[in-house]
Amino acid sequence: MTTATMQPVFEDLGGGGRIAGVCAPGFSGVIDAFRANFDHRDEVGASVCLRRGDAVLVDLWGGIARPADASGDEPASPWSRDTIGIVYSCTKGATALCLHHLIDRGAITPDTLIADLWPEFAAGGKAATTVAMMLCHTSPVPHLRDPIPPGGLIDFDMMVGRVAAEEAFWEPGTRQGYHALTYAWTVGNLVRIVSGKPLGRYFAEEIAGPLGLDFHIGLPQAHEHRVAPMIAPDRAEIDFTSRFFRTATQVPGSLPNLFLFNQGGADFNAREIHAAEIGSANGMTNARGLAGMYAALAGGGGLISSDTLARMGRVCAATLDDATLMQSMRFAMGFMASTDNRASGGDSLLIGESAFGHVGMGGSVGFVDPAAGIGFGYTMNRMGPGILLNARGQSLVDAAYRALGWSSHASGAWRP
Repeated sequence: MTTATMQPVFEDLGGGGRIAGVCAPGFSGVIDAFRANFDHRDEVGASVCLRRGDAVLVDLWGGIARPADASGDEPASPWSRDTIGIVYSCTKGATALCLHHLIDRGAITPDTLIADLWPEFAAGGKAATTVAMMLCHTSPVPHLRDPIPPGGLIDFDMMVGRVAAEEAFWEPGTRQGYHALTYAWTVGNLVRIVSGKPLGRYFAEEIAGPLGLDFHIGLPQAHEHRVAPMIAPDRAEIDFTSRFFRTATQVPGSLPNLFLFNQGGADFNAREIHAAEIGSANGMTNARGLAGMYAALAGGGGLISSDTLARMGRVCAATLDDATLMQSMRFAMGFMASTDNRASGGDSLLIGESAFGHVGMGGSVGFVDPAAGIGFGYTMNRMGPGILLNARGQSLVDAAYRALGWSSHASGAWRP
């Protein structure tokens, strides 16, 4: 990792918090946007990182990782260089990368029928499902209809059995619906079946380890002290009049309702969730880990072949009405592509046209832009409203593209 030309950054935010890190000449606009999030958008603790191949362009962290407790007995803890946190659905990008790694090795193809690998999955009208459908959120099991029991999310075998037995929500491949939780036991289980290793182990041995990433799917106890607990979004910021939230709160059994309320009462700040293998939702890392994973795709280096990389980033499913999120969505094969819902009032992810990555609930994001040659990551502990990026994350993405000399995202994606 090259940092020779980097300038150190250290700014006091007050209240025990600070901004620290390094930044390359020409990228001070990212520092400005990062600081503005604390000054004007109620950021509590966060990290942002931008890499081009082995070169670090921005690596910043700041604010408070653990606010002081109500009693005052425990003072606030600053966000340090090695603070990590749960990145929710950013985990899906890591899970998808594991399966593409196996595809690249010839162990499986996108057209392979799931039933040929996992016969039990063929039940309930799901027999025609392919690997590509699972990656692209057109598999017919976007959620589970019956209640997930308490502790269910940490019981991998039970959840795999539930997913396999679930009746299809639609004919395979005919509808797009975000697999918010079940991705862990569809794509995640394919990694386990094909490789013979649990997803978390495969990711550690084949991806995170070789790349030197501080990124875990199943966090060892020894790292728990570094975790910044998540802070729930301010209800005043949430648009409960949106079609998604109206359906989630008023239509029991709908996919938005199941997405928000059928999670077995899981506490994502709990140690048992951090330790589990939930390939859709419990990855633990920081911006450096996300940017490092995606920079490896931008910079080559043998992790993934150029043909597989081209397939990964190509949009394979797009709709004006995602069955779960109830808004326009564009998916590459296991990743989110630039999606512009500004005119409709929905949530957006504005990145380059060739870029692909994934957001996490609350606003974290990681992506690669092959045209720009960059990997980007942003994580935080105070969650924002909505489904995709909020103003904090998008402002950092925008600042990064401007620093690269790119001109506009008026078209719905950043362009040079």
